[in-house]
Amino acid sequence: MTQLTFQTKTIRGNRVGEGNRFPAMRIALNHQIKTRTEEDDNLLTGYGLVPNIMPHTMQDNYGREEEELQFDSAVLENEFLKAVFLPGAGGRLWSLYDKQSGRDLIHENSVFKPGNFAVRNAWVAGGVEWNIGSRGHDAYTLSPLFTAVLEHTDGTPVLRMYEFSRVRAVTYQMDFFLPAHSRFLFARMRIVNPQEKTVPMYWWSNIAVRECKHQRIVVPAETTFANTYVDDTHHSLTKLQLPFAEGFDCTFPTNHWNSKDHFFNLPEDRRKFEAAIFEDGWGIVHASTRQLIGRKLFVWGQAPGGRHWQRRLTSPETPDYLEIQAGLCKTQMECRPMPPKTAWEWLEAYGPVQTRPERIFGEWKTAVEEVENTLNSLLPEQELEELLARTRSLALKKGRLHSSGSEWGALENFRRKRAGEPSLSNHLDFGNPGNDQLQWIELLKFGTLPDTPPDAVFSSYQIQDEWFKLLETSSKGAGRFQWNTWLHLGLCQYYRKDFERAEKSFSQSLSLAPSPLGFYAMANLCRMTGRNEESANFFAAALRKRPDDLSLAKESFKGILETGKAELILDLFPYLPEQNRANPMIRFLYASALVRTGNWHDAEAILEENGGLDVPDIREGETSFSDLYLSIRCLEAREKGIKIDPETIRIPFRFDLRMSATEDPRKQENENENSKQPFPH
Repeated sequence: MTQLTFQTKTIRGNRVGEGNRFPAMRIALNHQIKTRTEEDDNLLTGYGLVPNIMPHTMQDNYGREEEELQFDSAVLENEFLKAVFLPGAGGRLWSLYDKQSGRDLIHENSVFKPGNFAVRNAWVAGGVEWNIGSRGHDAYTLSPLFTAVLEHTDGTPVLRMYEFSRVRAVTYQMDFFLPAHSRFLFARMRIVNPQEKTVPMYWWSNIAVRECKHQRIVVPAETTFANTYVDDTHHSLTKLQLPFAEGFDCTFPTNHWNSKDHFFNLPEDRRKFEAAIFEDGWGIVHASTRQLIGRKLFVWGQAPGGRHWQRRLTSPETPDYLEIQAGLCKTQMECRPMPPKTAWEWLEAYGPVQTRPERIFGEWKTAVEEVENTLNSLLPEQELEELLARTRSLALKKGRLHSSGSEWGALENFRRKRAGEPSLSNHLDFGNPGNDQLQWIELLKFGTLPDTPPDAVFSSYQIQDEWFKLLETSSKGAGRFQWNTWLHLGLCQYYRKDFERAEKSFSQSLSLAPSPLGFYAMANLCRMTGRNEESANFFAAALRKRPDDLSLAKESFKGILETGKAELILDLFPYLPEQNRANPMIRFLYASALVRTGNWHDAEAILEENGGLDVPDIREGETSFSDLYLSIRCLEAREKGIKIDPETIRIPFRFDLRMSATEDPRKQENENENSKQPFPH
C-alpha cells in the first residue's frame, strides 16, 4: 500500500529572513531577446513578459550563516519509490528515491543555500520546482503553499498543494499520487483562469538531475532553440539541428563549456517526454500528456563561471547538477494566451528507466527510439491520458486542509463576494484574510485606505485591474488627501508603463507627505525614464529617511550606480548602521563606487578581505563581480604606466561568475572531430 506521512526534515543551510518592505519596481529578468528562427516556428517570443514582479516584494534577506533548518515535509511512498516534498518551500519535490536500483532519481541538494535566481530573489537548487504565471523561478518558490489530503476511490492517498497566483489572478493546484505497485510518481496539474479576460500563462516544471560524464539527454526532437547568454542583459535564441547543434553533440551535458539552454522543438505529433540517461543505461524519464509541449535542458557548463555557480548553490561534497524541464510553451521567452473562464489540466509522470546503453550512446535517432519504446512498454501514452480523465472528478473534490499558504486567495474571494462574482473555487480552501490584507479590506468596505504615517512602509501592494479601479475611484474622492492612495495608484500606473500618469501620482503623494516610499517610487520612475541625476537624488532622499533599512540601502546603491553618480554612494555609506555597512552586498556596491571614482586600492582591499568577498545575493547572469576585478587591474596598470588588454587578464575562480564569457579550450579539437560527422551543423 502507498503511504502519505508528514514528517520533519532537517537540512543544513541558510535561513531566508523577513522580506523587503518596498515594492519590487526593478526588472528581475532581462527582456532583450534576439531570435534567429523560422516563420513556421510559431514562437510568441516576448508575449506575457512582465515589467517587474509587483505586487510581490523581494525575498532578499539571507546570508551565509549556517544552521540546522527544520522543514515540514510530506512523504509519499510505495514499494518502488519514495518522494519527499517541502510544502513550505513552494511545494518542491526535494527528493525522489528509486528503491529498486538504490539510486536518487533527482538531484537532492545536501544544503539549503539560497541565491539570487528567482523573480523575488531567493531560490535554492535541487529537486523539482513548479513555476507559474511569468518567466523565471516562481514568486512562491520559497513560500508555503496550501496543503491538503484526499484519497482515490481505491484508497490511494493524494497530496494536494495549491495557491492563488497574484501575477495572473488565477488558481493552480497540484495533485500528487503514487499508486500501489507503480514505478511512476504522478503529478496532476490544474490551472484555472476565473476572469472575463484572456491572460498570458506560463508553466515550467524544473527537474534537477545529477550531472556526470557519459550521460545523455534524450528527447524526441530533431531541432532545438538554443539560447545563448550573450551578457547579463541579452539573450540570443537560434534554431539549430540536433544533435550536433553547436559543432559538438549538445545532448551530452558535459560537452558544454558555457552555461546553456536548449529548448527542444518537439513535433506536434510526437509523445512528450525527456530523459536523462547514465552510462549503464539507467536514468530518469519525465513524461506528460500533450498539454506540455515544451522540453528544455539547462547546463551550467564546464567553464570556471558555471562551476563557481554550482559550488555557490551546493556543498563541496554534492555532485554537479543539470536541469531537464517541461513547459506550456516551446521556450521560456514566451507565454501562452489562456482564454477567460478556462481550466487547463495535464498529467506528469516521473520514474526510472533501464535502457540498452549501446543504443543510447550512438546514433541520435536510435537513442530516441530506445527511450520511447522503453517508456511505451512501462507507461503507454494512452494510459497516461486515461488516468488524467479518470482522476478529473477527484481533482474537483475538497481535501482535508493540512497547512495554509498565503491569504491573498482569501482576499480575492472577499473582493469577489462584494462584487457579486463567484468565488475562486468550490473545492480549494483559501482560508481568511490576514494582517497583510487589512488595508485592502478597508478600501473595499469604505472606499479609502486607512490613514498611515508618512514614514510607514507596507508588506503588500496591488496591481490587479480591480484594485487599480478602486484606487482610481478613491483618488477622486476621500482618498485624494491621502499620500498612500496616490502612492499605490502610481504603482499601478508604473506597472502598466504609464510613466506620465505615474509621475503625477507620485508627485501628488510627495506633496501630501515626503515619505521614503514616495522618494523611492520617484527614484525608480526617473531611472526608467532616463533622468539619472534626479533618480540618484531621489534614491538618496529615500535612504536618508530610512538609513537602517538594509533592503532599501541595497536597492538605492544599485540604482545610484546605474545613474553613474558613484560619488553619492561614498557620501551615503558612512551614515549606514555598522551592521549594514558590513553586509556583503553593501560592501560590494561600495567597492564598485570606489573603483568608479578611481580608488582601486580600497576597492581591492574590500574584494580581498577575509579570503575573498562572498556576496550571497549577487544576481544570476551578472558579470559585475568579474567587471569589478577587471576594473581594479586596469586602474592599477594605468597607475603604473603599463598598457594592458582586459581580455588577457585572468580572473580568479572566486570572482568569476560569467555564464558565457570564456572560450572553450576544447573547441578546436571538437570542431576537427565533428567535421567528420554526417550531421548538419
